[in-house]
Amino acid sequence: MTPAKELIFLALGGSGEIGMNVNLYGCDGKWLMVDLGMTFADPGYPGVDLVFADLDFIEERSEDLVGIVLTHAHEDHIGAVPYFAADLGVPLYATPFTADLVLRKLDEAGLRGEVELHVIDHLDEFTPGEGASPFTVRYLPLAHSIAEGNAVLIDTPYGRVFHTGDWKLDDEPQIGEPTSPAELTEVGDEGVLALVCDSTNVFNPEASGSEGAVRRALVDEIAKHDGKRIVVTTFASNVARVQTLAQVAQEAGRRVCVAGRSLDRIIDAAQASGYLQDFPDMVDFDTAMSLPRGEVLIIATGGQGEPRAALARMASESHPIELTKGDVVLFSSRQIPGNELAIGRIMNQLAMREITMVTDRQELIHVSGHPGRPELEALYSWLRPEILVPVHGEVRHMREQVRVGAAAGVPKQVFQVNGDIVRLAPGKPGKIGETRTGRLVLDGDIIVPADGEAIASRRRLALNGHVNVVLPPKGSKAAPLINCIGLPLDEDEAEFLVEARDDILSAIGKLKGGKAKDRDTVRETVRLAARRAARRWSGKNPQVTVMDFEDQ
Repeated sequence: MTPAKELIFLALGGSGEIGMNVNLYGCDGKWLMVDLGMTFADPGYPGVDLVFADLDFIEERSEDLVGIVLTHAHEDHIGAVPYFAADLGVPLYATPFTADLVLRKLDEAGLRGEVELHVIDHLDEFTPGEGASPFTVRYLPLAHSIAEGNAVLIDTPYGRVFHTGDWKLDDEPQIGEPTSPAELTEVGDEGVLALVCDSTNVFNPEASGSEGAVRRALVDEIAKHDGKRIVVTTFASNVARVQTLAQVAQEAGRRVCVAGRSLDRIIDAAQASGYLQDFPDMVDFDTAMSLPRGEVLIIATGGQGEPRAALARMASESHPIELTKGDVVLFSSRQIPGNELAIGRIMNQLAMREITMVTDRQELIHVSGHPGRPELEALYSWLRPEILVPVHGEVRHMREQVRVGAAAGVPKQVFQVNGDIVRLAPGKPGKIGETRTGRLVLDGDIIVPADGEAIASRRRLALNGHVNVVLPPKGSKAAPLINCIGLPLDEDEAEFLVEARDDILSAIGKLKGGKAKDRDTVRETVRLAARRAARRWSGKNPQVTVMDFEDQ
């Protein structure tokens, strides 16, 4: 569809899930994209690391897309840029810190010269795209767990949209100056048609908390462990937390060591954008190990259980930083849902070596970057939108924000999920249609459908194993060759192979006339016979491949 004289909202990712944020606004024949993110694969995608929203809808309309506005630099908002931005062929817009990280991604992909990136270093309005565009946009800084978290204010002929991105309220943000309540109230005075709002922490009855409070808690916690080597793991992108940790280390008389390439990259980007200017000189791993244990603080990646990150390697004793009984690991980050088992494995490895661990459940050493219910209600009161559109959450989060918004007096609420086409204006807001959405995965070096045969086959192999049968040449009286992978047979495998061969020969022998000569019929008969034998012996339904000897 092409938007007519109307304002439309369509999420291709991030509504009905947390992560992979891709949002579209349609107006007067044109489209504007806000964010182009990804998510990390769960075990349901074996062999895959990255998952993307399927952009087929907007790729078919790319000539009407005026630009991509990026709210901030978290991977679930910018991670898909190197994979799709060049093909979409429209300019990107980002504030300096986000732009720096995007450029690094484009450099790694060899795309720096193929993607047009505009760095917006001011809070004035700008018009995405060339020529006539129905959209004007300006950034409004909001607190979040990364430098330069921004809402975007989108003006259209049909009203103004306040798209929050990821946000929270914080009186002591440590880095950056968020838009004040008075300034947000002024935006509300000017009129807000729709608030498109982060739903992640809607079930939290309390405000998320201040980065300043975390700083004080870290000072107190580190003081408890005098004479111990301390590792603090946090999200690399949380520049305010990294700065806090450096300051706390200096106050405690500790040198700072950084372990993790993503931390190195974020610190470089932050300093290039004017942040972390007073960051202390860091020591390398050898120096950190040579210092007295109470004179070093290591900031490390890996708090989500990533197997190749610094903390996992320390836990498995395969990192230059060595931890021993009595040393301390502070988890200054929350557990992202789905990572509990991976984090637990690392914690158990550390616990086996009697290393002390402290999490945000014990002390206030982390606060969320997303708004709790009081913060949502405060934003509603300042902006006074006509319409609330929850995004950035699972279905339960977005349904709950609809209820919270209604109770707070927002006149209209629109619940939507990926693929729902929502008209915001003119007329009554609501769903007017839907389009197909889906997921793509980066499988090796190739982007393929998440529900394609490659991934489906891999799942079947992982769950049920594989049996391969090679049929002898035509006219040969030799028995078929059979081998199996991943069946729970152990010492019974040899007996299984004999019985499976006999079943196959028996099944072939029952074919008469033309069926006995038709190779497709023979192969299917063999496949079913082999599968029945495998099921009888193992209880599994393996994937079975049948090949003719001539195909070898």
